[in-house]
Amino acid sequence: MVLRPPGQVLRAAVLGSPVAHSLSPVLHRAGYAAAGLDGWEYDLHEVDAAGLPGFVGVLDGSWRGLSLTMPLKEAALAVAASVSEVARRAGAANTLVRRPDGGWDATNTDVAGVAGALRPHLTGPPGRALVLGAGATARSCVLALAGLGVTTLTVRARDTGKAADLLAWALDAGVGIRNGSVAGLDAWVSTRDDVVVSTVPPAGAEVVAASVPPQHAGVFLDVVYAGWPTAPARAAAAAGMTVVSGLDMLVHQAAEQFTLFTRHEAPLEAMLAAGRAALGVAP
Repeated sequence: MVLRPPGQVLRAAVLGSPVAHSLSPVLHRAGYAAAGLDGWEYDLHEVDAAGLPGFVGVLDGSWRGLSLTMPLKEAALAVAASVSEVARRAGAANTLVRRPDGGWDATNTDVAGVAGALRPHLTGPPGRALVLGAGATARSCVLALAGLGVTTLTVRARDTGKAADLLAWALDAGVGIRNGSVAGLDAWVSTRDDVVVSTVPPAGAEVVAASVPPQHAGVFLDVVYAGWPTAPARAAAAAGMTVVSGLDMLVHQAAEQFTLFTRHEAPLEAMLAAGRAALGVAP
């Protein structure tokens, strides 16, 4: 529990560029309200990678945590006094937590967010997984999948060179991935994957949707939460897949941040309800 001196406001915020679209303020403020945490504020600030050290360097002792979106997830590693193992493996941090000595600890809650979103929909450890896309988000997804039990990984991306690099990293990372393959963003050759995660941005949504087979019994997570259901989510549902929204991932990673910042258990359902309301999505 974070003790608040009488009258002091404790602060957190999301940083990024662009950042105006972020749902983080909605989620964290809903968490404060549901947990009865008076005296906490959560805002957003437009900050680019070059401006991050200067912004962080002048924050006073009232600041308890920072959520980081693009393009700050790699830059955050350089401003931290310590980096968690999960952030080190991912090569990216989406969270800075204030240390007692005034410095910052960098960690990555995206990995926990993916795992938390998928876990309720799994009937057992998923042995095989397909990841669509090979960017920074995909690396966090691979770590989450490995933590859930995946040992065989397929990576599909427009740039098969980047897909090969991601697979090579996964095989060498010592996280449990033992086998894998690489392909372009065309029709899926196999329907044996227990889990499919799309990290492809909205611009590639129709390409991903067209690649979904007519029938598939696995779980499908699209990390995109805006404009839900996305074209890939609709195609996956039509194929018979269990579809998980990117909002679930976002809320689970925000809940991890909430606990790190406040030292209180996150009111997950209240945060999820606030996210759904903000997006106009039915439960």
